Amino acid sequence: MPFSAAFSLKPQHSLRNELQGCKNAAATCKLLTMPELPDIAAYISALEPRIVSQRIKRVRLASLFLLRTAQPPISDVEGRVVRELRRVGKRIAIGVEGDLWLVLHLMIAGRLHWKAPGAKLAGRRSLAAFDFSDGSLVLTEAGTKHRASLHVLSGEEGLRSIDPGGIEIFSSDLASFRNALTAENRTLKRALTDPRILSGIGNAYSDEILHAAQLSPITLTHKLKPNEWEKLFAATTDTIRLWVDRLRAEAGAAFPENVTAFRKDMTVHGRYGQPCPRCGEKIQRIRYADNETNYCARCQTGGKVLADRSLSRLLGSDWPRTLEELEALKRRDK
Repeated sequence: MPFSAAFSLKPQHSLRNELQGCKNAAATCKLLTMPELPDIAAYISALEPRIVSQRIKRVRLASLFLLRTAQPPISDVEGRVVRELRRVGKRIAIGVEGDLWLVLHLMIAGRLHWKAPGAKLAGRRSLAAFDFSDGSLVLTEAGTKHRASLHVLSGEEGLRSIDPGGIEIFSSDLASFRNALTAENRTLKRALTDPRILSGIGNAYSDEILHAAQLSPITLTHKLKPNEWEKLFAATTDTIRLWVDRLRAEAGAAFPENVTAFRKDMTVHGRYGQPCPRCGEKIQRIRYADNETNYCARCQTGGKVLADRSLSRLLGSDWPRTLEELEALKRRDK
């Protein structure tokens, strides 16, 4: 079956419509990605001057499903002074007097907001508020699948119990980075986003890292050459540092409200169909479940178009293998 004919299996869809829809995906994409290391760092930077050394007057929960622990009780943190903030993977840990910790995992759609003292928890999106004298930290979550969570933990042992264990990129060197990613033979995309391997990196920033390193997302870790490991390590540290600094500067003295996985300054992530800033070729994608991997075929895969599960199973051998084949099929359908 030819490539264009295969699309006729989808009622009222031509190849042209499909490709046009894909071209517009970056602007209309509904895929979501949870806040990652740079976003969490920006939140912590904004929270430190607002709540460290301040007393938690009250904790208000609008959703009973948010709290995932029973002991210590949530009421134990009320009246205690915040001593420090930490990032644990993609979680925000708020340490208070008595060695207790409030640990927030925003998951995909959870977001934090700094509101006036005693701000109301209005609407289904509002899940909790942590009240201080100068303001209220409000947790919201979009959508109907409430995945955000709050744990109340005791001591360092409690914190370790929720730490996936991945290494911290800024406290590792090339050797420890390589050892962590080669413990199992995985694709670079999976290795970079596994919280048991690397802390705080997810779908969005892994795309940016791999584009900076000019490496394919499906390359296996055991196949990388020494010079490619050097490029990957440098790209990881440089990319994460760039976005940590950028998001902190973007928020400035204000509280970060525009936490999103899709940013106009990103090179490939969320930019399907748009030109690669390095070579000008159109950004490609692989879609699976609720995630999307974006890459440049010219810069990262030697011109090879990687199979997209949503189409390649249907098209089989008719799936275009190179950029040239893809462009030829586009012209044929015009």
